[in-house]
This record gives sequence, structure tokens and C-alpha cells, in this order.
Amino acid sequence: MKVLPRSLSLRLALMFALVSTALLGAIGFYLYQSLEREIAWRDDQALLGRLERMAALLDDSDSIEVLRERPQLYANMLGNRDSLLWVLGESGAPLIEINPVQLAIPQLPPADHPRLEALGDQARLAWIQIERPRGGLTLIAGKLLGEREQMLAAYRLKLWLALATGALLAFLLGWLVSERGLRPVRQLTRRALAIDVQHLHLRIEDSAELSELRALSEALNQMLARLEAGFAQLSRFSEDLAHEMRTPLSNLMGQTQQTLRRVRSLEDYQSLLASNQEEYERLARMINNMLFLARTEQVDAAIHRQDLDLAETVEQLGDYFEGVAEEHQMRVVNEASGSLHVDPDLLRRALANLIANALRYGATGTEVRVSCERTADNVVITVENSGEPIAEEHLPRLFDRFYRCDPSRAQPGDSGGLGLAIVRSIMQLHGGEVRVTSDASVTCFSLSFPR
Repeated sequence: MKVLPRSLSLRLALMFALVSTALLGAIGFYLYQSLEREIAWRDDQALLGRLERMAALLDDSDSIEVLRERPQLYANMLGNRDSLLWVLGESGAPLIEINPVQLAIPQLPPADHPRLEALGDQARLAWIQIERPRGGLTLIAGKLLGEREQMLAAYRLKLWLALATGALLAFLLGWLVSERGLRPVRQLTRRALAIDVQHLHLRIEDSAELSELRALSEALNQMLARLEAGFAQLSRFSEDLAHEMRTPLSNLMGQTQQTLRRVRSLEDYQSLLASNQEEYERLARMINNMLFLARTEQVDAAIHRQDLDLAETVEQLGDYFEGVAEEHQMRVVNEASGSLHVDPDLLRRALANLIANALRYGATGTEVRVSCERTADNVVITVENSGEPIAEEHLPRLFDRFYRCDPSRAQPGDSGGLGLAIVRSIMQLHGGEVRVTSDASVTCFSLSFPR
């Protein structure tokens, strides 16, 4: 379960308040410690000063009895209810005592110079032993800590109140600032919500005032461009699929209806079944190709690579297409060499589609040349044929599904307009790409595999 709120404004305000509270708390703690040390130091200096003044009074007086008879001399020196004073004789008996809270005389170690020590949490004491002609004396000055603790407690309370108020103000101000700062994001959201399937051509206006939002707007616009292209391609695919399926189905229904209008001979029915068989095979090829494309475009689609001898593979394909090549008075020339780490079945299918395409559209009496070139980064296999050049406007869409340059859209034995789309999918699986160039002399398909 998430603790942070779902609103980004509240999250920013909360984090701003936490940072401010931590900063104010650190400052308050430092100030409190500084005040506590300063008060303790001043009290210690005051206690040491009282010892010095008491020693000076003893030096100026003829005897301790004179001071006891005139207490105003040292009582005025104390001047408040939290001060303590003892003058002890050699036996430890108090000769002079100012003890408003009736605190027991503490047992202190000897000290020939002023010493300071805390008496628990009740008082702070300073004492010294001095030598007099009539015997040694111990001077003890003290200060009760109750008043200091009360003052520090009041100061702590004020610090906590100030910290709580500061945290609340930081949260409110942070929320206001974040609400104002995120206003361009809400505007961007409203613009994005206005784009639906019917308005994929719309784009999000650049937020030039904020570099972060400008980058986000550009990324969203690029995504919309891809979505628009994909949606358009899907629409074309649906239209092309319907057209490709309609043609053989129309042939099947038309021929069957025509035959069933009257009684036919056995030869007529056999001819009808043979014609229907061709249409069924055409539909089967189309469905198999579509299933192959669907499998290759899955996210978890895997290929099984192994080293493949290119010269041997092209030679086998040349033997396979030998009959088709002779029918067109053409021949397949094998100039491939070396090996390639690919999926053998997929590469054979890609090359077979390209060779079949070259034989179908190549000029009679020419050659289909299959060669291989190696660069520092890629291995490029090319399939070239001579014939009618492909118009420039067809090249960008040549690898789309069901796309044909021929307006008739159908030729006997073709791949249903999916052959080149299959080649592109195979190359994408291998992390490569397929290109095509065409001019008056030659049409060249290139398969580029990363090394």
C-alpha cells in the first residue's frame, strides 16, 4: 500500500514541507544547544566570580565572625532565591550558609583551585579551599537549576510551536507553488485528451517556456505520429485483406453458381473442382503467410541462430527455382560466399521470396544475381534483377502488407502481396534491415545483417 498521495501537487507540497521541517528543526536544535551552552557558561562564570568575591571579603575582614554579624555584605551578592553559599570550617561545619531550599551540604573532594561540578539535576556548584591564619576554609557557591530548566523548557516549547507553524506554512506554500508550477502540465493534459482516433492528425503545441515540457511535447508528438502511421497502416491492411479475400471467394462463388445453373458433365465438374483447388491454395498461402507474420511480430518471438554457408544455401535455392527460371528464360547466378550466423529456415525463406519476386518481374533472358559483401559492421546480401524499374512513389510502401505496384493486384502463383512484408519481418527478427533501390538498369534488394 502506497503512503504517498496520488496527487503530484500534494506530493511536492509534502516533500517541500518535510525538507523545510528538517531544515528548521536543525536550525532550532542548533540554536537551543547554543543557548543552553551559553547559559551554562554564564552561570559557571558567575559562580567562579562569587568565589572570588567571597574570598576577597574574607581577606578584608578581621575574622569570620565579623562576616557572620554583617550578612548583608554577601547576601546582596547573591540577590535571588536560586543561589547557594557555604563557608565551611576545617571540621566541615558551616560557618556561613545561604541555603533557601535547605539542600544538604555536599561532600566534595579537596580543591586548591576553583572546581565546577553538577550536583545531579538540582544544582551547579563551584568550590575552592583557601588557607587562613586561623585554619583552612572551604568556599562553596552554587546555583539551583530549576529556573534554568524552566526557561529552557519554555524555549523548547516555542521552538516546537515555531517548527509546527513553519511546517504547516511550508506545506501550504509548497502546495500553492506546485499548483501554479504544474499548470502547464494540466494544460498539456487537456490538449492530449482532445486527441482521439478521429483526430490523430492533431499535435500537441510546444510548451516553449519550459524545456522539460517541450521535450515531453516532442516525445508525445512523435508517439502520435507513430500511432497515426500505424493506424493508417492498419486501415490499409484491413482494406487490402478484404480485397485479397474477396477476389478468390468471388471466383469460387461465381464459378460454382454458374456450374450449378444446369446439369453438367463429369468433365465440367472436374474442371470446376480443379479451378476451386487453385483458389483454395491461394487462400491457404495467404493465411499461412499472415500467420507467419503474426508469429514473427510477437514480443517473445525467438530465432535459432547457427552458422550457415551462404554459397551452399543460394545454390540449393537456385536448384529449387531452376524450373521457374527456365520458364522465364532466366537463370540464377550464385556469387555468395562465406558463412553467416542466422536462423537458416528464416534466411532461406527471405531469399526465396526475393528470388521468386526477381524471377516474376525480371526481363526475359536476364540473370538474377545473388551476391554477398562484408563491411566492418554488416554482412549485406543482395539480390539483383534487370527489368522494368520500380517507380519512386512505390518504394516507401513496397514492404507493406498486400501492397503491389501492379494495379491488377493479383498474379498466378504470387505470395498474396505478403512476400516482401515477410522479408522485412525476418530482418527485424535478426536486428537487420532490408532496402531496395531501382533504376533503369537494375533493381536491387539488400539484406543487411549486423556482424
